[in-house]
Amino acid sequence: MSSYPPIAPRKPVACPLSHGRRRTDDYAWLKDENWQQVMRDPTVLRSDIRAYLEAENAYKDAALAPTQALRAALFDEFRGRIKEDDSSVPAKDGAWEYYHRYREGGQHPVVCRRQAGDPVRDAAGGRGGDISDHTAGDTVADTAGEQILLDGDAEAEGKSYYRVGGRGHSWNHRRFAWTVDENGSEFYTLRVKDLESGQPLDDVIERCSGGFEWATDHQTLFYTVLDDNHRPCKVFRHRLGADTADDVLVYEEPDAGFFLNVSVTESRRFLVVDAHDHVTSEVRLIEADRPDSAPALVAERDPNTEYDVSHHGERLIILTNADGAEDFKIVEAPIASPGRAHWVDLVPHRPGVLIVGFVVYARWLVRLERENALPRIVVRDLESDEEHAIAFEEEAYNLGLAGGYEFETDTLRFSYSSMTTPEHVFDYDMRTRVRVVRKVQEVPSGHDPADYVTRRITATSHDGEPVPISLLHHKDTAIDGSAPLLLYGYGSYGMSMPASFGTTRLSLVDRGFVYAIAHVRGGTERGYAWYTNGKLAKKTNTFRDFIAAAQALVEHGFTRNGHIAIHGGSAGGLLVGACTNMAPELFHAVIAEVPFVDVLNTICDDTLPLTPPEWPEWGNPLESEAAYDCIAAYSPYDNIEAKDYPHIIATAGLTDPRVTYWEPAKWVAKLRATKTDERLLVLHTNMEAGHGGAAGRFDRLKETALVYAFVLHVFGIGAGTDFQSLSRSSRT
Repeated sequence: MSSYPPIAPRKPVACPLSHGRRRTDDYAWLKDENWQQVMRDPTVLRSDIRAYLEAENAYKDAALAPTQALRAALFDEFRGRIKEDDSSVPAKDGAWEYYHRYREGGQHPVVCRRQAGDPVRDAAGGRGGDISDHTAGDTVADTAGEQILLDGDAEAEGKSYYRVGGRGHSWNHRRFAWTVDENGSEFYTLRVKDLESGQPLDDVIERCSGGFEWATDHQTLFYTVLDDNHRPCKVFRHRLGADTADDVLVYEEPDAGFFLNVSVTESRRFLVVDAHDHVTSEVRLIEADRPDSAPALVAERDPNTEYDVSHHGERLIILTNADGAEDFKIVEAPIASPGRAHWVDLVPHRPGVLIVGFVVYARWLVRLERENALPRIVVRDLESDEEHAIAFEEEAYNLGLAGGYEFETDTLRFSYSSMTTPEHVFDYDMRTRVRVVRKVQEVPSGHDPADYVTRRITATSHDGEPVPISLLHHKDTAIDGSAPLLLYGYGSYGMSMPASFGTTRLSLVDRGFVYAIAHVRGGTERGYAWYTNGKLAKKTNTFRDFIAAAQALVEHGFTRNGHIAIHGGSAGGLLVGACTNMAPELFHAVIAEVPFVDVLNTICDDTLPLTPPEWPEWGNPLESEAAYDCIAAYSPYDNIEAKDYPHIIATAGLTDPRVTYWEPAKWVAKLRATKTDERLLVLHTNMEAGHGGAAGRFDRLKETALVYAFVLHVFGIGAGTDFQSLSRSSRT
């Protein structure tokens, strides 16, 4: 282990001239020119790059050696809050119930089924917003009669990385298919098993994405393949027993900016081929009982118009933002003439009430809505058109639609949690409006929600917009400005950060931290406009909202300036990277997990997997001078200055196709050569994983323990160390 940070050599490369702007990149050499092959085989990484990444890992190990005992303690705490032999609530499909479970000490899911019986429902339920009078119902406590479909622990044995992607049974319950990624690059392999004999079939499909669907003939699979640049651009049809070389191309997407996905409607009548970028979609349908039929277009793509399609009777039910429905509406259209001209409103658009998603049943239409950063579930009777809502009383909470296999049912499964309340899984009778708790997330080491406080406050951003902030702290934590605080954010792609329960953050909160989530623009917490006002030319609103949230937390007495740790991953890493450049004095520490920090170089490189689909999110700097200048003004890597920065830990995954390893590596190299402080700066690269980090559930906890120990350490809550001697180097 090295006590001194590695100094990456500067090798200036002139970037392609764009709009008359000249720039050089001193650390472009960290991008392996053979990166596509590295994704598939990490051993071919160029030796000088590998040496640098390993040197950074060695320095990280030395710098954080004093935290070894703390990391072990954190890991034990995290693991102690997990019910190791946990299981999901079984999902009924005809004569069978499907579920997954974990063994004591097991890292990976064991996928199972059992004959369906009468589920144990020992709760009467109720109609109000209080959950305290509900008792838990059925989970899998007895494995008698169980059939194991996939043993993740056994399959992962001897492998450095193993992650199950999609999994699903044929509709006659005789076969089971699944996909697996064995190096973190998200190139999946699809395999099939005969459930009557228990033997694997010879059908093996390489280089596909994680998802697939069965046709109703039980013999045909639809799947998506990835091209050399990791783009899901072709949907194929495979018949069991046939040579994969003879698989039929169903649809090929000609636009490199669009990705493909295949799914099935809840009724199982249609297979859905969806082409989309972040703001535009186009759907084709295939009759599931006629898998050889050509896909039929629903409506031609229209820029900035999205739509999702389901089915009910002789009509399609469609969620869309067409015709100015910014927060989306639900329409219906005849199957025979599904084009946009025939769309009729079923649930009209209501500004400020975002329809997040929907599920269709034989009698019911269920939608998940969000208003002012709080969710609710609305159930509509498709026979009478009567509606009722399901909501809860806490200041901040999260709801999720769990879905299921059965179409002819009155039972809706959904989940509820808050920052203090562990997840509850409910079965809700849509006729009687009685709900039953089927499962409560267990915390074996103990958790009393009454020991914690969750709150919702509002910050005022630079332009007067109210920014919601969800908070969690221990009831005994003094709110007098003295507490350390961790502020989490994301703010991109319209993704909302839920105020849900998380067990790992309790290790910070129990040590006196306030934990906060800033619901900044770029997400959809306050409607779709909250997203559009945090993208493209308005992207800086995301960063300024986050800074405003930090300032508001100081003003409300939750913490003080310079006593805040900020945390973001992927596009959230861009957020914390930009804010660190803009207002470093506010923050004491930064956690940047697989951070998207080399934005300008990445969005100018149209060979990278995500770049063309990302242009609607960030702008196309190859074509637009304004987009180039906008991105150049906030890209964290391009705006590093000779000034003091907070303590920083960055993480990377060598086979990450989403945020490539060289982005955090370049960022750390440039920060180390430029910044003027002696605070700790470390890079952790997982040399055997991709964007999601380690695959095993306990291995992931070790990575969380690493970054939390870093934060506690630099706040002086962990073991101390001499940051100046660890950071001292001969900067040139």
